[in-house]
Amino acid sequence: MANLASPSKSDLLPGTLDWLILATLSREALHGYAIAQRIQQDSGEILKAEEGSLYPALQRLLIEGWVTAKWATSASNRRIRVYSITAAGRKHLSRETERVTRAIAGISRIMRLCEV
Repeated sequence: MANLASPSKSDLLPGTLDWLILATLSREALHGYAIAQRIQQDSGEILKAEEGSLYPALQRLLIEGWVTAKWATSASNRRIRVYSITAAGRKHLSRETERVTRAIAGISRIMRLCEV
């Protein structure tokens, strides 16, 4: 599961990892390890997609038809599975982006009220 400094799995909104994967793949096709690296880099090293959660999420996305996968060979001559977002995945990403944006806005409002 993507995490913030190793929180429990319940610390993220449901569907967040799927959204992170789809958002990452919306820019380019990548293999699993590269997806995890990109999420970590793009979040400023705050979020980390753990292997134990990333690959089951990719499998879910394949089953839903939101991503496709094909086998390729890496620069180091290893077989890798490269994932790409589908048109259905882009539609789902758009809907989920609206949901995530609303959730972040709600959290931000509460944070402003707390002023810790």
